[in-house]
Parts: sequence; C-alpha cells; structure tokens
Amino acid sequence: MISFEEAIRIVLNESGQIPGEEEVYFTDTPGRILARDVISDIDMPPFDKSAMDGYACRKQDITNELDVIEVIPAGTFPTKKISENQCSKIMTGAMIPQGADCVLMVEHTERTGENKIRFTKTETAINICYRGDDVQKGNVVLPKGILIRPQHIAVMAMAGCTHPMVFPKVKVGILSTGNEIVEPQFLPGLSQIRNSNAYQLIAQVINAGAKPDYYGIADDTEEATLQAISILSERNDMVLITGGVSMGDFDFVPEVIKKAGFDILFRTVAVQPGKPTLFARKNKKHCFGLPGNPVSAFFQFELLVKPLIYKMMGHHYQPLTISMPMGENYHRKKSERRAFIPVLIKNGAVFPVSYHGSAHIASLTEAQGILSIAVGITELKKGEIIDVRPF
Repeated sequence: MISFEEAIRIVLNESGQIPGEEEVYFTDTPGRILARDVISDIDMPPFDKSAMDGYACRKQDITNELDVIEVIPAGTFPTKKISENQCSKIMTGAMIPQGADCVLMVEHTERTGENKIRFTKTETAINICYRGDDVQKGNVVLPKGILIRPQHIAVMAMAGCTHPMVFPKVKVGILSTGNEIVEPQFLPGLSQIRNSNAYQLIAQVINAGAKPDYYGIADDTEEATLQAISILSERNDMVLITGGVSMGDFDFVPEVIKKAGFDILFRTVAVQPGKPTLFARKNKKHCFGLPGNPVSAFFQFELLVKPLIYKMMGHHYQPLTISMPMGENYHRKKSERRAFIPVLIKNGAVFPVSYHGSAHIASLTEAQGILSIAVGITELKKGEIIDVRPF
C-alpha cells in the first residue's frame, strides 16, 4: 500500500500524450485543450475609442464653453476634426475624432445653448481606450495547452480565430464487473444492485473533455473479464474498471489485468475511501481498477484519473483549492489513511455532509467539494482553516 502522494506522483509521471490535433469550430471547443497558440490578427481596441458616453474635445479647452459640431455613434467614422473650443458628442465605443484628446462624461456637462455645452467640473480623466491597449496584432492571446472555457470563446472571436486546433479527446473504455450488478432499467432481484458506477464515470469522463466507451457488465469469470479488458484496451487510450479489485475470492481483476499485458504500478493506496485502487500501464495505454463502491470510484476518478486524462490531452491540470474555516467540529476514529470527505460550503464555512460510507452515493448530491484530512489527524475544530477542492 502506497501513500496518496506517491500514487499521484506515479500517475503524473506517465508520459503518453496522445498524438495529433484537429480543427474544430470555435463555439464547439469548451472543454477541449488548445493545440496551438491563438494569435490576434488585429490590435484591440482597433482604434482609439471612447470609454463612455460624453463629449470628445481638447483637454486644454475644458474650462471654456464648447461648440458641439458632430454626433458620433458607435460604428461610424468621425467626419470633422476638433479645433479650439469645439467638441463632438460621442457614444461609448465610438472612434475618437481627430484633434480630441479627452472625453468629458455626459453627466459632467450642461447645455448652455443650441449645440453648446459647458463642463461642470474642474478636472477630467482622459476616458479614452487607445488602440492596442488590450492586445496588439501578433500577440498570443490564448496559449497552447489551455483548457478552453466559455470566456475564451470571446477572445477567439476577437482574434478572428474561428477554427482553432485542439488536441484529440482521450478515449476511455469503461467496464463494470460483478454478477450482483444489473443495469438501471432493470429492477434488482435478491442480492442485486443497480449499476450506478458506470454511468457516474461516463458523466465524469465527459466533464473531463474525454470520450467514454461503455462496454457493459462483465460476468464474474476470468475469461469474460479478460475478453472485455482486451477489447477495451485495443480500441481506447485508457480503461476504467469498477469492482473486483479488492481481496475477495472473486476479486480477480488484478490478475486478469496482468494477463491482458498490463504492468501494475500500484494496487492499493492509503486513502479512505478508495484503498483498493489499481493503476497499470501497457505501452502508452493505461488502466485504472477502481473500487466498486460509488463514492470511492467518484473520488478516485477526481483525484487520480482526471489529472492523467488532462495530461494525455496536453493540459497541465492544477485542481483549484480554497482555504476556508470549518463550520463545525469533525472527528474520525482512525487516522492511518488520508481521508477524503464530501463537504458543503455554506455561509463562508465548510460543513461535512451526512455520510455513511463509500456506498452512500446519495451523500454526494448536495456536496460541493472534497476535504482532505492527512494521516495522523483525527480532529478538525470549528474555525480551523482547511483546504477544500471543489468538484
């Protein structure tokens, strides 16, 4: 049994970014990993523009009455040059006319006659966004390797990049094991339970930007399990197997994984939940044996599987952690393993959710993150600052 820190080191020490790249229409790229830098083909702003509604004039004239010589809506080109004691009424985003070097806020002016205004303050900011202030033509606006989010789509649009190149999705084969498992559409018989793990993992794989390939439920025989693993490893980059990785009489998955040609790098981790978590490699393909209990499978996907999926797609995944105070005292009886607890964030504090163990999948429905408790720690006190990892 190895520590969690050693497990994540082994996982992330793997190379094996899947080769290639593909062109995708930019609105279809959220969740994908950028394969090439996005470079702006224009300055942004592309011209000197007004930062607000007001009057464009010469700053040296602001103590004088000004003649309004033109109205400049956004999207139109100024036709008149600003001279002494002149101004143009201008809208937010409109091009600054020649001769003007500031914009008076409209609320800081008053009309003194037909087409005449006066500034009612003594000083003004420039209120001009200058050409290239935000981005200059040729700048890298999105770097290769970034995980594309909705806010990046606007940057691509600004830069004129409508067909960015992205890395291919990792193909992830998913296999459930166990004669006690039935698919969700069936009513479980005596000693049976519905298969929740596979569908949870399918959703997690999709959320990680990868492509799931669900095989189904393998019979609890070595032959059936070996056939399924062989098929999945042939047509996918990664295989996720749930169940059959513990120490029971029918938990033969580790041996079958070796028969399928994989080298097992670890098979138990000092964590709770998720101790019977296995990781194996065959050339540039990887296999995780995840526990059969759904909370364990959920956590170990988030903690170990997701970082490798992102690495295989060219992204350096840095999970977000938030430092917050405990909202109540928490105590655990045993501390020989690192514990991961589902938590709720409420009123600026962290509260462990009601949690009955690794089979209690309903506990995750209200949870918003994972609290990690180090080996040797049995108690967290109310008000103590801890790190939470949202999911």
